[in-house]
Amino acid sequence: MKNRFLLAGLFVFAFTISFAQSTYYFSEGLGIGPCHKYGREALYTDQLAYMLYNGSLKQPVEGQMLAAGDAVKWKVVKTDTAHRFRGDSFSNGYIYLSYESKKEQVVVLNITGNDMVYVNGAPRGGDVYRYGWMNLPVKLKKGRNEFYVRVARFGRFGGVVAKLTFPEKPVYMHTEDLTMPNAVVGLKNDSLWAGLVVANTTAKALTGLTVKSVVSGRQIVTNLPVIPAYMTRKIGVVLDAGSVSVAGKLPVALTLLQGGKEIDSKAIDLEVMPAWKQYSRTFVSEIDGSVQYYAVSPYIGPKSNTSPALFFSVHGAEVQAISQARAYKPKDWGVVVAPTNRRPRGFNWEDWGRLDALEVLGIAKKQFTPDPARIYLTGHSMGGHGTWFLGATYPDKWAAIAPSAGYPTLSSYGSHDGMIPDSSGSEVESVLLRASNASNVPALAQNYKGLGVYIAHGDADRTVSVEYARQMKKLLAGFHPDFSYYEHKGGGHWYGDISVDWPPIFDFFSWHTIAKDTATYHIDFTTANPGVSAKMKWATIQQQVVPLKYSNVKLNLDKQKNSISGTTSNVATLSLDLSAFEKGSKISVQLDNENALSVDVAENNQNILLRKSGKWSLSTNGLEKEKNPLRSGTFKEPFKNRMVFVYATKGTPDEILWAYEKARYDAETWYYRGNGAVDLVRDSEFDMEKFRDRGVILYGNSTSNLAWNKLLANCPVRVSAGKIVVGSHEFVGSDLATYFTWPRADSRVASVAVVAGTGKMGMQATNANQYFAGGSGFPDLMIYSAEMLEKGFKGVKMAGFFGNDWSVEKGDFVITK
Repeated sequence: MKNRFLLAGLFVFAFTISFAQSTYYFSEGLGIGPCHKYGREALYTDQLAYMLYNGSLKQPVEGQMLAAGDAVKWKVVKTDTAHRFRGDSFSNGYIYLSYESKKEQVVVLNITGNDMVYVNGAPRGGDVYRYGWMNLPVKLKKGRNEFYVRVARFGRFGGVVAKLTFPEKPVYMHTEDLTMPNAVVGLKNDSLWAGLVVANTTAKALTGLTVKSVVSGRQIVTNLPVIPAYMTRKIGVVLDAGSVSVAGKLPVALTLLQGGKEIDSKAIDLEVMPAWKQYSRTFVSEIDGSVQYYAVSPYIGPKSNTSPALFFSVHGAEVQAISQARAYKPKDWGVVVAPTNRRPRGFNWEDWGRLDALEVLGIAKKQFTPDPARIYLTGHSMGGHGTWFLGATYPDKWAAIAPSAGYPTLSSYGSHDGMIPDSSGSEVESVLLRASNASNVPALAQNYKGLGVYIAHGDADRTVSVEYARQMKKLLAGFHPDFSYYEHKGGGHWYGDISVDWPPIFDFFSWHTIAKDTATYHIDFTTANPGVSAKMKWATIQQQVVPLKYSNVKLNLDKQKNSISGTTSNVATLSLDLSAFEKGSKISVQLDNENALSVDVAENNQNILLRKSGKWSLSTNGLEKEKNPLRSGTFKEPFKNRMVFVYATKGTPDEILWAYEKARYDAETWYYRGNGAVDLVRDSEFDMEKFRDRGVILYGNSTSNLAWNKLLANCPVRVSAGKIVVGSHEFVGSDLATYFTWPRADSRVASVAVVAGTGKMGMQATNANQYFAGGSGFPDLMIYSAEMLEKGFKGVKMAGFFGNDWSVEKGDFVITK
């Protein structure tokens, strides 16, 4: 049943009653743009957000300029018959919507095709993928409620749909965004993890929830984490499918309980796959504790003492991992494993996409015990980029790589988040962009020397130009002795399964193996960030001289002469694994044409540490308290190790409200972009031992967040009302904002990321969370005023990197006047 209403003289809504729920579709609004610029970097500008924060934003009216002298004006926008706002009037801009509520009430806001939305001034997550799964419980106030919907440049293509739903139940399960395994005939299926969403539309955080799952009479009860007030959270549920012998579908009954009382139920299916067919399996990620999956095209060769090869295949944008696996016919000499990148778009196989790939690679090695000499990497489109990137970043993990229809770097090819800028407009922007150096595949191309490389591309590809393949062919031709190149005549972006399952690729793979570390006598390895990539065979770059500039080692190992020699560039600390030499031998290590160092090999698998302070010398001091590959800095690094978001509960009402709203917004963004889940914890409930070795994202400053002194007592950065102190530097103002990282003193692996401001406007200036954009670079420390939203890099006060000892004095910072 549908009725039409005109509300507030501005919007027409569709009213639909379905399953006892009412849905209002926004059909008219006001659009404006361009007025913001967000991308794959720490800098951003947003004139509307700046005015919203400083209180100068007026209620929009048709024809009204955003600000005096602006060329952009508000224009009326209307939906089409599919409820979509489309057009150029809000590209890189905003859509303004409003709703008159007759009473205070809770609704579920669902918007597709947006980056985020301000709901009565509070930032909430966006549906950048247009899947329709971003359901936001919102408490409406009586009277006018305002929604500023931020849209990127692609909004005009897919359109934006906005609706309000009045939920039937206050707490319920969503099954649209499932992360499901397959039960597989012949495999263990008694503890399969499934991921689904629980919505809490109440004013209280929910504790003590459980989900009971029943599959073919087998029942398991899973305890759930806290579901915060007015939020959804993706949770994990265990399924017991027992021993299955026949392919098909098994009904699964899910019951959500609180205190043993049923509050919701859902029915889903668990698909059972035969052992010879492609299937999905799930796991609990160590990044954040969420349920993720990978897909498999199984090995169908004879059972023997010979271990299969492993073909690691990374998918393209909007491709599911299971679809990637299904593009490959099962192989008789190896198994195909496809990770997810956390979502079909995810992080472009960088940042947490990279970590997901490494996590699944580790699982695949344990699950399938492949021949360690026969591990190969391939992928298509965005996965072609992933192949170039992962191949250059971890060259000792692969025998050969085969990028198909790929682009090498995010500075030349972008997607929804745009491209990494390839040049800077100022010294401070140069420092900020340096944090993205690890994404620059061409700068790492020498790392391919030890790999076979097969490049495939359709010569008629209109999505990713074949010129990218030709560019890499030309680059490799200058130094690489072992690569093949193939252009598929008339081939578009996807010319069938042979785009990836191309027999010559697998023939090429069969000719290549990974040499053992102890049989590798020459290393030429480059990294931009030891926290991303540090190790090549028996050499590890532990620390850099200049942070996040390119570091290189060219080393030769000579067993007959019992020596290691070579050159280094931008390397402060280096470790060497001496497993190639016999116990009891004496070897010489000569670096950069300095006098050789004599080393006694006292034990098998011995490692030595060398530091350069003027000259190279042996060191016995560990690196646990210094920068090292386990935590080498940058603001994004702490977002792992099952990170937890700790928000402030002290300070002014504005500070308290901002801290929770910002933590909630980041959690919503992380969920949607990365299929993730994270604990939101009040500062008063944060316990160091309970959350040991976990990354911490701290929202608030030294006076508002009670966890500050627990985590940052020895930190040289202090943020308080009206002031930021960094060592001997002081910045004053109520509109200052900062992102920075600091190692947890009680952990060898975990760090803290701080999101803070000196006042309400400074805190609001941190709302942008471009750190979730794949490949975006953030340094160790960045301080800026809210004016950055209007003036760009001119608003940055300080940016750079702490020293290897985590000091300011030995760091590399740019400070502006």
